[in-house]
Amino acid sequence: MLLEPNERFDMTDAAATANDARTPVETLAARDLFSKFDPLIAEREALLATGVRDPFAIVMDEVKSPTQAVIKGKDTILLGTYNYMGMTFDPDVVAAGKKALDDFGAGTTGSRVLNGTYQGHKEVEDALKDFYGTSGAMVFSTGYQANLGIISTLAGKGDYVVLDADSHASIYDGCFLGDAEIVRFRHNSVEDLDKRLGRLPADALKLVVLEGVYSMLGDVAPLPDMVAAIRKHPNCMILVDEAHGMGFFGPNGRGVYEEQGVEKDVDFVVGTFTKSVGTVGGFCVSNHPKFEVLRLVCRPYVFTASLPPSVVATAATSIRKLMHGGNKRAHLWENSRTLHKGLKDLGFQLGTDEPQSAIIAVIMPDLTRGAQMWEALLKEGLYVNLARPPATPANMTLLRCSLCAEHSEEEVGEILSILETAGKYVGII
Repeated sequence: MLLEPNERFDMTDAAATANDARTPVETLAARDLFSKFDPLIAEREALLATGVRDPFAIVMDEVKSPTQAVIKGKDTILLGTYNYMGMTFDPDVVAAGKKALDDFGAGTTGSRVLNGTYQGHKEVEDALKDFYGTSGAMVFSTGYQANLGIISTLAGKGDYVVLDADSHASIYDGCFLGDAEIVRFRHNSVEDLDKRLGRLPADALKLVVLEGVYSMLGDVAPLPDMVAAIRKHPNCMILVDEAHGMGFFGPNGRGVYEEQGVEKDVDFVVGTFTKSVGTVGGFCVSNHPKFEVLRLVCRPYVFTASLPPSVVATAATSIRKLMHGGNKRAHLWENSRTLHKGLKDLGFQLGTDEPQSAIIAVIMPDLTRGAQMWEALLKEGLYVNLARPPATPANMTLLRCSLCAEHSEEEVGEILSILETAGKYVGII
C-alpha cells in the first residue's frame, strides 16, 4: 500500500528526531555504509589542511579555445584536457551540433533499441566504419559504458578476461559485470602474458584486453609481440582500447594498433569521443560477422538512453575531419617531443624515457608535494591533472600533461617556463 504524502512526512520527521537524539560524538562514531571511505576522507582533509587548493574541485569559468580557459578570473593554459586534436571549437563541428539541436531537439528520451536511434546515430556509426575500415560499429553514451558493455557481454561466467594489470577501471568493471574470471599480467610484459595464457584451460573461451596508450604514464603497448604471444593459444579474441590513441597514431589516425601494423589481428577496437573527437560518447568497431547481435544483448547499450542528436552530429563531423588530420597529427607529435625533452632537460622525472604519446607524466615525490606543485602551476596560469593512488600504478603521484594539436610553439615554450618556475619554487627540481 502506498503512503500518502503526509504519512511520508511523518515518518521522515520521526527518523530525523531519532537521529537528533544522538550526541555529535555518537553520530560521528556511528558506523554506516560510508565508513569504508573514512581513510580517504581523512587523507583529503589532511591535504586541504596544509592550505593547498582542492585539486579535484576546479571550475572552468570560461573556456576560450582548446588550449585556453579562465579559472578564478585568471587566464590559464590548458594542459590536462585530453582534447588531443583540438576539435572542441572546430567551426564545422560546432555548426553541426547547432543544426542538429534545432532540427531534432535536445534529446532522444529513449534507448537505441527503442525510440532512441535518430538519423544522426546512424551517421556517426557510418563515420566510424569509414574511419576504421570495419563492417560494424556501435555507439554508446560514454567510453566507460563501451568497455563496460562490450567486455561484460562477450565474456561471462566460465570465460576468462586476460588484461594488463594497469588497465582502466572501465575494463575491470566490465569483467565484474560479466562475472568472468579475471587474469592479470604484468604491465606490458609479453612474457607474463604468454605464461598466464598457457596456464588456462585450452578449451576455455578467452578475451584478451589491451590498451594502445596507457593513460597514466602515456606509454604504449608492444602490440605486435603481444598479438604473436596470444595467437599461440587457442580460443582467444583480442580487444584493444584506443581511447588515447585515436586521432594521432597511425597513417589514418586509427590508433596504436594501426601504427604497429596489427589491424588484421585485432577483433574489437573500443574508443571514446571525449578525447580526440572532442565531445562525449563511446564506441566499439569490429569486422566480426555476428557483431550486430550485441545490440540486442548488451545491457549498457539496451538500457541506456542514447546520446543527444547534437552530440552525435558533432561526433560524426569531427570523425570525418580527423580522417584528414595528418598535419595536426604531425604538429602534436612535435609538441610532444619538445615538451618531453624540455622537462627532461630541466631535471623532472618522467613516466617514459622517450615521448611515446601526447601524455607526458611528471612523477612527484608524494601527494603533498604533488598538490603543492599542481597549485603552484595553477597560480602561474597552467592547468594540469593531478593523479593519485589507487588510480596510478605503483602508488605514484603524477602530474599528467596532455598536449593538444592546437598548442602553438610559443605556448609550449611558455608551458616549460611555468613548469620550471613552479618546480624550483616547490623544490621538485
